Amino acid sequence: MRINADTYCLIMWAMAVIAVIVFIALYFVKAGYGIFRTKQWGISIDNKVAWIMMEAPVFIVMLYIWMSNGATTALPAFIAFLLFQLHYFQRSFVFPLLMKGKSQMPIAIMLMGITFNVINGLLIGTSLFTLPPSAFNEGSVYLTHPTSIAGIAIFFIGMGINIHSDHVIRHLRQPGDTRHYLPSKGMYRYVTSANYFGELVEWTGFALFCSTPAAWLFVIWTAANLIPRAAAIHKRYRKEFGDAVGHRKRVIPFVY
Repeated sequence: MRINADTYCLIMWAMAVIAVIVFIALYFVKAGYGIFRTKQWGISIDNKVAWIMMEAPVFIVMLYIWMSNGATTALPAFIAFLLFQLHYFQRSFVFPLLMKGKSQMPIAIMLMGITFNVINGLLIGTSLFTLPPSAFNEGSVYLTHPTSIAGIAIFFIGMGINIHSDHVIRHLRQPGDTRHYLPSKGMYRYVTSANYFGELVEWTGFALFCSTPAAWLFVIWTAANLIPRAAAIHKRYRKEFGDAVGHRKRVIPFVY
């Protein structure tokens, strides 16, 4: 599965424009999953099944691209591949199985997620193995660059924040309890969407390491999707919990 340079650039520009549109639209239309799920979004299925079906395709796509390029272990592309796959293994096969409750996700949301994930996987995979930056020719020397070291460190810091924040949310309720609670542990002391903050940090680190347009486009898309949703969650918490929210920001500590 290969994309030539012209098609790659065209898709990149199209995705960048769509990201801006999505960012604006999500301030007016709440994506109907989680606490914002409504019947208006149509038929829904079990949340665990939906998450696996939504996230697993990108793991498979990236694995296929890697194998179709000779299953290379050449550095630094192989390191970037492992970082990407580590995230999506956790997101596809670990995170859903840890979910509690009987929540559901609209099929429409799941299909949109699949579409984005597949396209993103193709772009990232192409940028690593088919059209890599010239700096990748440095091999293992690339790993000694300050931006490479910082990128890997930031990636794991973000991943740790994301996983811990999900853990905090899962343990807010006792079995059978359906009430809403305001999370306050970990990074939730500073923002109301600490899980989203972790993911933003994680992919920023990945982009620093890769230094490819596709990786930075992924950061833009992550922000376009998560920042408006974090704003909606913050507004919901303000309405539901009032002054208990305190001075916490939406998604970026001390900033927004």
